[in-house]
Amino acid sequence: MSRKYFGTDGVRGKVGEFPITPDFAMKLGWAAGTVLASSGTKEVLIGKDTRISGYMLESAIEAGLSAAGINVALVGPMPTPAVAYLASTFRADAGVVISASHNPFYDNGIKFFSNSGTKLNDEQELEIEALLDKAINHNAMQCVASEHLGKVRRINDAAGRYIEFCKGTFANHLSLAGLKIVVDSANGAAYHIAPNVYRELGAEVISINDKPNGLNINEHCGATSLDSLQTAVMVHEADLGIALDGDADRVIFVDHKGHVVDGDQILYILAQAAKKEGTLNGGVVGTLMSNLGLELALKQLEIPFIRAKVGDRYVVEQLKATGWKLGGEGSGHILDLNYATTGDGIVASLLVLQAVLKSQTTLADVASGMSKLPQVLINVRLTENNADEIIASDSVKNAVAKAEQVLADNGRVLLRKSGTEPLIRVMVESTDPEMSQVQADAIAKAVSTAGV
Repeated sequence: MSRKYFGTDGVRGKVGEFPITPDFAMKLGWAAGTVLASSGTKEVLIGKDTRISGYMLESAIEAGLSAAGINVALVGPMPTPAVAYLASTFRADAGVVISASHNPFYDNGIKFFSNSGTKLNDEQELEIEALLDKAINHNAMQCVASEHLGKVRRINDAAGRYIEFCKGTFANHLSLAGLKIVVDSANGAAYHIAPNVYRELGAEVISINDKPNGLNINEHCGATSLDSLQTAVMVHEADLGIALDGDADRVIFVDHKGHVVDGDQILYILAQAAKKEGTLNGGVVGTLMSNLGLELALKQLEIPFIRAKVGDRYVVEQLKATGWKLGGEGSGHILDLNYATTGDGIVASLLVLQAVLKSQTTLADVASGMSKLPQVLINVRLTENNADEIIASDSVKNAVAKAEQVLADNGRVLLRKSGTEPLIRVMVESTDPEMSQVQADAIAKAVSTAGV
């Protein structure tokens, strides 16, 4: 059964347009609270990023949860992985994050975590959606009796708790002393956390994009826009740069030469280090979008590699199914289940820094064992919600088949719809960048034409 409101990363959209409205958020809070209460939930912890709409949505969700009889704990601006961790630390039964991750300020989203720090499973989300539909279409939302309404409290030391957790994932015998690091917090949820983590571990930190105003989150900064970080690394002659996105669940590096080290390369660095130390449990889980170069580099190290559907929730599913610990996406969502139950940009960055220090070389050196194959990604925006129909059309299937025939064993094609936006993503990679571009353009044109 397909989901109506939940995408791969919760509910997301443009603020003020359905479903990201105060009315929907309140009903979602009530539906989620009602479903969670049936399994014993008593308190839910709510965190958010720095978008101006976070205040509005936080109040609406809080009202819905209270109406369902659920107590609420508020932690304010906080990275997504911090909410997953803090929900467990403060003995909350579930967590809510109000964020649209790497999207612009005018978008927002709502996602839920279980008390174990993992995202809700499909069955729970479908149950919430069924109740939500009744609230929206049949005015079925009801308050519990006044004496059973949920209470609300604010937690003031959440940031300090999370900083200590992050530092605890870094080897005690190592220090960042002597390293000059540029940190780009994307004017997002980690602006008051990430720089302090690296400083307290001994690094000289140059902090940029750390002054959120509600409107500048992810604006020409962070993990999705690296120009300012690359410039800062070169200007300050830093050893490396670290870029987080708006909710700090993803991380991208820049080495001392200004070259980007993305999520696929981070996975290679961590897998190589774990293999060398004998701590790698099994293999690595990537996604359908992972660069073929990662797969080939891991094969050289005799490290197993499998692909999950796109989305860190599906990476987690594969990790649990295999019993492996390390996985992630090229976008910078990195999971190491030895340390965190969800993608954590700060923790992943510390693991990379640890690998660099132990190698006694540079970030550029430890990443050099993997060569990325040229990969072309084209996002085709849709005017209607008909992605499945377009992908299944004869013209698009023929374009894909033709591209696969041309690429043969030297590349691959991936066509998929976005789980968070009205897009179809066309990806082509091969040993020949010009060939990748030509074939991607042809498929994208077929998708655009089929969508008219």
